[in-house]
Amino acid sequence: MNSTKLWDKGFEPDKMIEEYTVGDDRALDMRLARYDVEGSLAHIAMLHSIGLLTADELALLTDGLRQIATEIEAGEFEIEPGTEDVHSQVELLLTRRLGDAGKKIHSGRSRNDQVLVDLKLFLRDELRQIADDVRTLFDRLQELSERYREVLMPGYTHLQIAMPSSFGLWFGAYAETLVDDMRLLTAAWHIANQNPLGSAAGYGSSFPLDRTMTTRLLGFEELHYNVVAAQMSRGKSERAAAAAIAAVAATVGRLAMDVCLMMSQNFGFVSLPDELTTGSSIMPHKKNPDVFEIMRGRCNRLQSIPNEIALLTTNLPVGYHRDLQLLKDILFPATSELRRTLRMGDFMLAHLRVNDRILDDAKYDYLFTVEDVNRLALQGVPFREAYRRVGQAVQRGEYRPTREVHHTHEGSIGNLCTDRIRRKMERAMAEFE
Repeated sequence: MNSTKLWDKGFEPDKMIEEYTVGDDRALDMRLARYDVEGSLAHIAMLHSIGLLTADELALLTDGLRQIATEIEAGEFEIEPGTEDVHSQVELLLTRRLGDAGKKIHSGRSRNDQVLVDLKLFLRDELRQIADDVRTLFDRLQELSERYREVLMPGYTHLQIAMPSSFGLWFGAYAETLVDDMRLLTAAWHIANQNPLGSAAGYGSSFPLDRTMTTRLLGFEELHYNVVAAQMSRGKSERAAAAAIAAVAATVGRLAMDVCLMMSQNFGFVSLPDELTTGSSIMPHKKNPDVFEIMRGRCNRLQSIPNEIALLTTNLPVGYHRDLQLLKDILFPATSELRRTLRMGDFMLAHLRVNDRILDDAKYDYLFTVEDVNRLALQGVPFREAYRRVGQAVQRGEYRPTREVHHTHEGSIGNLCTDRIRRKMERAMAEFE
């Protein structure tokens, strides 16, 4: 096999054109290598079942692909200079080692459905791993919610002191919000978990392919039946995954912002050990929350990913277009970035210190005005009259809070519903089974 291009027609394109169109694809494709072998193993088993490979050829190709898989896991696999992509490299190695048998592996298949299979297997794994990292952070937040359920803190509206909250409520809020994000992750996972193999270039094949067989062998939950729809899922799958990634990032980024605010001396609600902060080159007293600031910035960038994909894929007509290759450059770094950020979030929260004496400061007295209005109302005073009495006391500077908090309804300070929130998460995680 002289050429390392699956589309070789006996001539070479201009080198400048090749470098521009291939771009960083070789490096990005390394993340698809194991999935390319996995898809090829299923494909050749199916080709044998319909009579396009002999039993000896199947055995030879299976052994060859398993050897490549071993090399991938050992870090010994590489896409050689001049080889266009991972699909070309795998076929090149098989042909070098096995001769003509290696050339038969592409029967009934196009690079279009080959890369689709690789991407869907990749996304299926990445989304599940992201979900596991989300679940770890969720467990941390729930543990902190229970640990600090009795520790009150100010609640704000418009960044003005509003009503009593608690650290239990604050940590628990982010835990439950991650459940909503998990539902988006499961939706993206279901979209990715459909088998496009056999759609070829997007219009099927004249070979009698058994697409149900490859669906079973690859562990997809469903077949992507319509071959045009299968091809159209390129971009659709990435867009769904990006939306889920952005949702998780929005939650984590907002949490990071809260911590940055609460660590400032004007608030002083939380702190970190010195070794988890950074200093200033000229101000010796500084202990900066750089990790959470970087986390906030990274999460804000991740929220741009759906828009990048939307702009790249909007108004593309039906069929494959080379623009779609650029999706890997957008999404692949995003999955790694989110997983790294989730793990860092869990690590930092494990060391977060909570100030349990915040409300001793008199400036927080007005937090309890609503509590006192409600207390009067429960004693039979009409609500508007109770509101007027407390309001006038505030205006005259005579208000003295009772500092009593009696919240018992579901999801309130005194009834966090931690177990019920956990059950919501467990139901969402069960989707991955």
